[in-house]
Amino acid sequence: MPPVPIDVRATNGAYRIVVDSGSTTRLPATLAAHGITGRHLVISSPRVWAAIGRRFGRATPTLVPDGERVKHLASVSRVYDALLDASADRGTTIVAVGGGVIGDMVGFASATYLRGLRLVHVPTTVMAQVDSAIGGKTGVNHARGKNLIGAFYPPALIVVDPETLQTLSRREFRAGLYEVIKYGLIAEPALLDLLERDLDAVLTQRGDTLAELIRMCCRIKAEIVSADEHEHGLRRILNFGHTLGHALESATGYTRLRHGEAVGLGMRAALVLGAARGVTPKALASRATALIARLGPLPSVMDVPVREALAAVTHDKKVVNGRLHFVLVHATGATTVADVTTKELRAALGALGIRGR
Repeated sequence: MPPVPIDVRATNGAYRIVVDSGSTTRLPATLAAHGITGRHLVISSPRVWAAIGRRFGRATPTLVPDGERVKHLASVSRVYDALLDASADRGTTIVAVGGGVIGDMVGFASATYLRGLRLVHVPTTVMAQVDSAIGGKTGVNHARGKNLIGAFYPPALIVVDPETLQTLSRREFRAGLYEVIKYGLIAEPALLDLLERDLDAVLTQRGDTLAELIRMCCRIKAEIVSADEHEHGLRRILNFGHTLGHALESATGYTRLRHGEAVGLGMRAALVLGAARGVTPKALASRATALIARLGPLPSVMDVPVREALAAVTHDKKVVNGRLHFVLVHATGATTVADVTTKELRAALGALGIRGR
């Protein structure tokens, strides 16, 4: 039997997430089965297409640069040029094949070219499959901060094929699992239990454990963004670990950290901050920190100047009316959003080895 799709509600209509091993090898049939017919234009990156392009048969993609360093408006202009060269019109469906950067950039281009073209996400990293492809967030970085330019633009369909993860490097694969830990902390304790018990099977992609983890995360995010599409309330809990994570990405020039690694560092700092406040139970902070450590050593950020990290935090999207909304965990599956002081942020950075003035 085909897998049961996961439905996501959005203001311009519901869309579906299909988690199905091998689905990229039969993409035209998958699109047609969900009412997406007519011309479609595949956009990917050279690195992604070299790894998995053969799965798409005779599809001829448009390839654009990939990576956080090129996730800016100039790269989106290259997507626009490709759409113009291909004579894309409002009947064209754009299929974004790649990780979070490709999804964000191509999604933003789809949202703004001709005031909106139909978009399909085919995420190919753990991070994209469990998080970034879901919820309609699109955008690019600015020199002063991550994802400061963008739009909410829900896709028409998300096609998740766990088999594409087999081509990822060990580092890239592990980086995405920090986002799975995040879901376990903010929403579903069973995810933490499953990761702790079956981490070896997940890391080696044996059996069905990984696919089940992906489905669980997709369901969680679908429920959250369906209830709060534009991040006015509930959806803010998805930012656990991201506030300082984004700041560290920015402060290191988007060259040192995978996004998931930055989230891992941000979660460690948030757990320290929460425990110091008495919000996060110390036993939970220790448990989560130990699980983060089991994924492997995170890159050092000890040389990042404190002032640069703090400056990056002040430009974060989660600053509203001059106040930073910081997500803390007070039990597995339960969070609170709090204002934090510069002193607390300095202490949290200190836990990552970032000290000084």
